[in-house]
Amino acid sequence: MIESPCNKVCVVDPNAPHCIGCGRSLAEIAGWIGFSADERSCIMAELPRRLAALGRAPAERADLT
Repeated sequence: MIESPCNKVCVVDPNAPHCIGCGRSLAEIAGWIGFSADERSCIMAELPRRLAALGRAPAERADLT
């Protein structure tokens, strides 16, 4: 199973190019399955900072199995 930060709150902030639910960009969401584990880890490490910049706290991840 590929780990995902998705929490099923899929809304892109109009003032920032990131989802307000998970913090990923549309390109990151679209390419998530094709990224290597290292690429996904690097992106996931950035998400708390991105969400904080949006004024959001990281939420629980959705069960996507």
